Formats: sequence, structure tokens, C-alpha cells
Amino acid sequence: MVVAAAAALAAVIALSACFARISSAMSSPGIFTVVIDAGHGGADPGVIGVSGTKESEINLAVAKVLGEKFRNAGFRVVLTREDESGLYGVLSSGFKRRDMQKRKEIIESAAPAAVISVHQNSFPAQPSRRGGQVFYNVLSAEGRALAEQIQANLNVLSGKALSALAGDYFMLNCTAFTSVIVECGFLSNAEEERLLADGDYREKLAGAVFMGTLAFLS
Repeated sequence: MVVAAAAALAAVIALSACFARISSAMSSPGIFTVVIDAGHGGADPGVIGVSGTKESEINLAVAKVLGEKFRNAGFRVVLTREDESGLYGVLSSGFKRRDMQKRKEIIESAAPAAVISVHQNSFPAQPSRRGGQVFYNVLSAEGRALAEQIQANLNVLSGKALSALAGDYFMLNCTAFTSVIVECGFLSNAEEERLLADGDYREKLAGAVFMGTLAFLS
């Protein structure tokens, strides 16, 4: 009886904390804020596709389409970068650390309901591997829930049956806000690289991420 009561109390406290975080992520009543992070940029191109496609360019293209979908739905959208430049300022020693720190600062300033960091995957040893993969912080129940909703929608798009995975990455750990990394596809797969370079496919991809996020926030 005592154990059941304690469990119920813990659930109420957790739920209250969740609502508090979501409320703080509203820039005005009823308006959610989302941060969309286009990974890499500038001197850091990320992975390179089999045909020479830069991950940083695909990340930015997907982030912009995704941001537009959220704006059209009434969200406040914050993009960590809006062009091909990095966030490190002057290119010098330690530029990557400065770049990541700036992303953290942008997230903390925005206080979002969700952070979606857009990336592309690569596994040259198995060029047949394909499909979007979502990562979350293992210590974040909300991050896992968001990742699973997005993963389910990506699986419909790719026809795969992949699971969202826990990951130990800076963008998942740098703040307390609900965050996921969306690896949209494999640039080491020639067919998927071609798809990721196609605007129509990126619309579908962004739509899958958008719908998964809506399902989580609802």
C-alpha cells in the first residue's frame, strides 16, 4: 500500500515536472518553441557521401524545410544556423568546441519544448545500410518518447523497422531540454545519398520528423 502510494506520488511529481518544462517552452500562451540544429557547417562538413555530398549541406537543407513546417503550424522556431557558416567565429584552434558551445547557448536561450539536431549517417563498411535513425539521452524519458515517435514516422518513410537508440552525444547531454539527434539517412549508401539530395524527398523526410514531434507534444 505504501509502495503503491509512493509510486503514484512519484508519477505525479514526474508529470508535473514535464508540464512545467513544456510551459516554460512556450514563448506566449499556447505557442511552443522548437530548436532545430543543423549539424556541422563551415570548416566542418561532417561526413562526405559516396558522390561527394557534404553532410553539412544536407543538414541545413532539411533543417530549413523542417523549420518551415513548424512555423506554418504556429510554432516559434529557432535555427542554430541558417547558412553554410559554422558557429565558431574565427577559424582557429578549438573551433569545434566553440561551435558546440554556441549551439548550447542558443538552446538555453530559446528554452524549447524540443531540440531536433539534424545529421546524416555513414557506414562505408556496409554501403547497403539505409534508413533514418533517432538517438536520445538514456537519462531522459521525454527524449526517448520524442525519439520513438519520430522513429516510427521515419520507419514508415523508409520501410525499415529500426528502433530509436540511446546515445552519448554532446547535443543530447548539453542541456536539460528534451533533445534528439535525427540521423536522416546514410550518405554511404548511393541510393539514399541521391534521395537526400532531392528536394521532394527532403519534404517527406521533414514531414516525418514534424509529425513525430507533434505526436510527442500532443
